[in-house]
Amino acid sequence: MRRPLQASGGRRTPEMPSQQRNAQAVVHWRRMELMQCGFPRQLAARVARDERYDLHLLIELVQEGCSPALAVRILSPLGGNDAAC
Repeated sequence: MRRPLQASGGRRTPEMPSQQRNAQAVVHWRRMELMQCGFPRQLAARVARDERYDLHLLIELVQEGCSPALAVRILSPLGGNDAAC
């Protein structure tokens, strides 16, 4: 079964699957929430892509006075792949 094609400036391009669009929307929303809370753009982007981070706990730590970088260190997932590095 072929995916529908979408016109784009005279060219036809494949439409992005809805699941991929939804995942991108979630990452975008997470990044915007973190930036509104005071996270630097780069750190917010890296953390937003890593679903192992609890967004609400990160924001809560920052609202309680923790720096964004320290909040990420505190809540970094075990396993060594820290998004803040």
